[in-house]
Amino acid sequence: MSCCSRCGILEGVPTTPSVSYSITVRLDVPSGGSAVSELTTAVEKAGGVVTALDVAGAHTEQLRIDLTIATSDTDHADRIVAALAAIEDVDVSKVSDRTFLMHLGGVIETATKHPLRTRDDLSMIYTPGVARISQAIAKDREDARRLTVKRNAVAVVTDGSAVLGLGNIGPYAALPVMEGKAALFKTFADIDAWPICLDLTDVDQIVETVAAIAPGFAGINLEDIAAPKCFEVEDRLRERLDVPVFHDDQHGTAIVVLAALRNALRVVGKDLGSVRLVMSGAGAAGTAILKLLLEAGLRDVVVCDIDGVVHTGREGLGPALRWIAENTNPRGLTGGLSDVIEGADVFVGVSAPDVLTARDVERMADGSVVFALANPVPEIDPALARAHATVVATGRSDYPNQINNVLAFPGVFRGLLDAQSHGITTEVLLAASEAIAATVADDELNANYIIPSVFHPDVHDRVAEAVRDACTAARDRA
Repeated sequence: MSCCSRCGILEGVPTTPSVSYSITVRLDVPSGGSAVSELTTAVEKAGGVVTALDVAGAHTEQLRIDLTIATSDTDHADRIVAALAAIEDVDVSKVSDRTFLMHLGGVIETATKHPLRTRDDLSMIYTPGVARISQAIAKDREDARRLTVKRNAVAVVTDGSAVLGLGNIGPYAALPVMEGKAALFKTFADIDAWPICLDLTDVDQIVETVAAIAPGFAGINLEDIAAPKCFEVEDRLRERLDVPVFHDDQHGTAIVVLAALRNALRVVGKDLGSVRLVMSGAGAAGTAILKLLLEAGLRDVVVCDIDGVVHTGREGLGPALRWIAENTNPRGLTGGLSDVIEGADVFVGVSAPDVLTARDVERMADGSVVFALANPVPEIDPALARAHATVVATGRSDYPNQINNVLAFPGVFRGLLDAQSHGITTEVLLAASEAIAATVADDELNANYIIPSVFHPDVHDRVAEAVRDACTAARDRA
């Protein structure tokens, strides 16, 4: 998750077997007897799930089996392999981690749109013909959007300071995540995205570097930059650049949370403007969610962080928390999360594991909604929350109602690029959220389906269309 929900690519260690920790074990087994059934039994007893069994080779007395297994983590995988090796007459030949294999050499590449086979091709794609294109752009730099890859290019920029739930692991370790993000851009919106991992920590240096490379891109997607640095980086780049700058950890999360909350409130028959909401988490994602919910009509909200309720009388508030204090908590409540949760209609957590109890949820209003979005361990076990709440959502792919940023950013950027937008507005964010929510039809909506799948055939196109329309409307008003 952004700070918590992210895209579902790497969600930390799952509690149940997951393809993220899928292995393929090559085994040599006797061709007769019960050896094959013993393999699957051993895996199941060890808590794994066999997802495929293939015969890779056969001889009169021996079979070569490729057994693909979903495991819970690397230690679990080791235990399963040991259980297989312990079976009599079974030899473990090779073990492959499928996720690592998928990332060998990276997950993206560049490709040419035109074949380069003849001197004529060379003369047009490169010199001397390309000089004519350069001259045209020199006369009018807006032609770069029409005549170069810029028109469809997004930079995915990080400093590696807040990568998934892994923290400050640096730009090298962030690279595979940015590659994955680029792959999602291409798959869901046909956008050419490049991972840009900066070995920088200073805000000024990050801003200057991104500004320096901006001519080659029609949009900037900031990713996995820690708060509060991310706020200043985004604000300064938006002021300086003539292309949209979008911090997905903030705004992508906010768009999807608002979409899911709209539909959750439809399920319980409540209205955003009249509910009381308690939020746990005041970092990058929490602040962005809060601001967008307020723009959408939320009026009664209390925000808590690690030090308790954010209120105007609390000492040591920085600028971001001061803004929250001045724009929330209309009754001036103090204390901790458990002190303010009673009677709340909605809980939104973008914070830390196990900060909400079953008793807390039980004390919420009838028809309550709980969004426990921390990953990999949410603010409350979803099973406990479901015992009392009507609607429960998480940031994980192994529970219903996953709050997944992939629902937002591909369509948002597709619409921005198509509109040749020079910036991004709150109206765009609201339009994207409404499009996602509307993708769930009335006859589909229920407590376990408040948000569409990222593989829904229409969702990304609908978001792109809504964003294009919002950009056009803003241009017409100007």
